[in-house]
Amino acid sequence: MLTVGLLRPSINKNNFVFKHSILNPKNQSTYSSSSFRSFSSSLHLQWKKQYNPKELEREWQLKWKERELKKREDKNGRKDSLESYNYYALTMFPYPSGNLHMGHVRVYTISDTISKMKSMQGFKVFQPMGWDAFGLPAENAAIERGLNPEDWTKENISQMKRQLIALGTHFQWNHELATCDASYYKWTQYLFLKLLEKGLAYQQEAVVNWDPIDNTVLANEQVDAEGKSWRSGALVQKKLMKQWFFRIKQYSDALVDDLDKLKGWPDEVKVLQKNWIGRSDGVLVDFSISNSDKHLKIFTTRLDTLFGVSFLAVASDHPLLSSIVSDKQKKDIERFSNEMSQLDEAQRNQKKGIDTGSFAIHPLSGEKIPIWVADYVLSDYGTGAVMGVPAHDQRDFEFAQKHGFSWKTVVNSVDEKIEGRAFEGEGPLINSQSFDGLKGSEATERIFKTLEQKGVAAKLTNYRLRDWLVSRQRYWGAPIPLIHCSNCGVVSVPEKDLPVELPKNIKLSGKGSPLDQMAEWKRCKCPK
Repeated sequence: MLTVGLLRPSINKNNFVFKHSILNPKNQSTYSSSSFRSFSSSLHLQWKKQYNPKELEREWQLKWKERELKKREDKNGRKDSLESYNYYALTMFPYPSGNLHMGHVRVYTISDTISKMKSMQGFKVFQPMGWDAFGLPAENAAIERGLNPEDWTKENISQMKRQLIALGTHFQWNHELATCDASYYKWTQYLFLKLLEKGLAYQQEAVVNWDPIDNTVLANEQVDAEGKSWRSGALVQKKLMKQWFFRIKQYSDALVDDLDKLKGWPDEVKVLQKNWIGRSDGVLVDFSISNSDKHLKIFTTRLDTLFGVSFLAVASDHPLLSSIVSDKQKKDIERFSNEMSQLDEAQRNQKKGIDTGSFAIHPLSGEKIPIWVADYVLSDYGTGAVMGVPAHDQRDFEFAQKHGFSWKTVVNSVDEKIEGRAFEGEGPLINSQSFDGLKGSEATERIFKTLEQKGVAAKLTNYRLRDWLVSRQRYWGAPIPLIHCSNCGVVSVPEKDLPVELPKNIKLSGKGSPLDQMAEWKRCKCPK
């Protein structure tokens, strides 16, 4: 014999109404095993009837759609008046890769749940959906399949849209957009021209990954661990090409300082943002080069360790390198620089280096300091040159160990025992001439004043954030609306002529840009 109390836990909470219509919780009657089997069979049939996803969800989605359409009428009966919405729920647009994965499901069900809650609270919610549809992955996929990137992308959009609808999400599909549609990137081009007018867009040379066989620019992801092209197998070259940038760096201070104004943002997200911008206050120090009229400028945030310098390290593409290297070392330096040019930032931390054969003069002690080229020094951070202080910087410590440098401790670790590593903390100075005993900011300020009086130092704020590179040497992206005129130079396409549309009848081979073969598309009349 089984009691109702034992049966209840096995009944799914979705059958709450059904359970109470069959069994009275106040009635503690007992059932025979045959009665229980009959009840279980009935419950099983009822469960099958209650939830058939294909039937039930389709039925309710149609009802929800009808209800949503009615709610989108404003007071005057106008359909979907944007002015009448009072809650805007915008989620990052997905890249149309072909099928939803669980990451998509998580993000868009959270967004949809918030939108539904706001709707139940009386808000009229505007929740549009779009597709981040341009980019290299779609172009590469199209090349592999012999398709047009537009066809490939739009097929994927249709598939993912069907899946999002099947999930029961309530996006306003009548406001759907895709960034590859000319009606959308018309405004991308408009914004580019406005940024150009304000001096916030500019062109300069930048290093790119170049495939010498396919004659095309590669993303970092298309270069394998051996530095070869994913497609042609050619050894990838680092090549300077003219690129377009946005001057985001000039907003670095505001981007950092205004993080404190963000309410409700997790602290860890703010820290990530600060580290990404990477603001650091330091000092620019001039080291004269022995037997030369040239100077090497070094940016440092640890001026208190100045007397611990064992070497100076410069980037392999530092602009002064060719003029300071000794004749004996020139061929070896060229070979090393070429090797470094094949590597990205992540690969350049093996503590490889080579002696230039030249020396710098310490600005206070007058000692001769060897100048080396090091793989971990990057030309686009600071000045592309650092002072190597092995006792108080771990990277310098590892480099010095590998290449046999001697060093001295200039910051006393006091009670902290340091073995087999650099001491990167603060403490009283030692082995630092008249500055011994000073520590921290006081030591830094006193050393700076002395250097400033000699005219070899200036305070400087440096940033890890770089201006954004926005141009591509590929096909599947929004054309930059500029005309290169042999007489007038670079000329903006008139706003009335936007958008500049991509040509449709292209053939993608993966070798070079198909736009190079589109003579009719490339040539136009200068508006001036």
